[in-house]
Amino acid sequence: MGEVNTLRIGIHPNLRPHDGGVYQYALTMLESLYAWSQSESGSYSHEFVVFAHDCDHPALAELTETNWSIQTFRPPWSPEGVPASSSLPTLSIPQRQPDMQRWLMECGVELMIYPSPHRLSFETDVPFIMSIHDLQHKLQPEFPEVSADGEFERREYLFQHAIKNATLLMADSEVGREDIIDCYGVEPALVKSLPFLPKSRANENRTAEGIDSVKLKYGLPDNFLFYPAQFWSHKNHVRLIEALGMLKQQHDFQIPLVLSGSWSGKFRELVQMAVVARAKSLGIENQLHLLGYVQDDDMAHLYMSARSLVMPTFFGPTNIPVLEAWSHSCPVLTSDIRGIREQCGDAAVLTDPRDSKSIAEGIRRLWTDDKLRLSLINKGLARLALYAPRDYDARLRAIVNEACVRLQKQPMSKVSIL
Repeated sequence: MGEVNTLRIGIHPNLRPHDGGVYQYALTMLESLYAWSQSESGSYSHEFVVFAHDCDHPALAELTETNWSIQTFRPPWSPEGVPASSSLPTLSIPQRQPDMQRWLMECGVELMIYPSPHRLSFETDVPFIMSIHDLQHKLQPEFPEVSADGEFERREYLFQHAIKNATLLMADSEVGREDIIDCYGVEPALVKSLPFLPKSRANENRTAEGIDSVKLKYGLPDNFLFYPAQFWSHKNHVRLIEALGMLKQQHDFQIPLVLSGSWSGKFRELVQMAVVARAKSLGIENQLHLLGYVQDDDMAHLYMSARSLVMPTFFGPTNIPVLEAWSHSCPVLTSDIRGIREQCGDAAVLTDPRDSKSIAEGIRRLWTDDKLRLSLINKGLARLALYAPRDYDARLRAIVNEACVRLQKQPMSKVSIL
């Protein structure tokens, strides 16, 4: 790869806990980069600058090394996310933020890392690495959360320009990498695979007392199924409810279901209302426990208490809750679709997300077969062991160093389009 010059690297992490997976992904990346900076000795060590809106976030209080600093975004800066489609002159013409670009350069930043997609990446012209977690607006535009009310146009504006201008891109899996290459014609060598890890602190403070305390706090029964997901239509809550209705009608199984996750906003509110209405129509509303947003400290004990994670989602290519469940010895039921199939292998019960009967049969097996549960727990733990934190660290460091070498050779390096 060649000799690596040290750089001053900026990182803009998503530090909003309510954003779920991308929040946890950002924390994992911060922790890995910080551990890297602590492990280096001598003259070689990159400098890091965290650009945050909430500089009092607990994760930032731990960044005490002298080669780390924290900057609060200040004017001039544009709101996070992508502008409304009505404000875009055309998808093919990116907006520019020259004042923000000058400020980043005044901070001495030579390379930016975006753990989740952000318009600043290409609107400031500072070389950058960016993670792309999914391209479902291209692959499954039938879901309104990725296509309606100008969302498709906003995503296309973001991905088209970010992919065209990135120094390197990161995907959560080989399947995700293939999607980026196929959907946007990116040169394969410039898209790197950096698989998810379960939350770094997921296994701390795991006690029987903690399990009992969480059950008491939320009024939960001893046995239940668990689905941590915001109420988007692609999460497929309604078919899960229908599966539980079938099990009650056909087998007299009255299986409690614990749902955590937000339902604020138009699309999520509609899904939550549909879930409650369908449960009432099937006579299983008393089996539902809707917790809303759950603090991180409680999540580990919910996984540990659950009979199984049930996640019949339509979206991948991979999902963090599967990893979290495995890390807490919780068996997994999820969707038999591309990406998830590769993530899980034989360590989960895979069902057809479009078929409530298939979901019901998978739940029946997990609810009644202790040998199956134990087998899946062991297979999940074995699968986790194939990709340890040290593997994640090594991949992330190699990606950052490759970007540094590319900038060293071609300071204005861009992603090549075939």
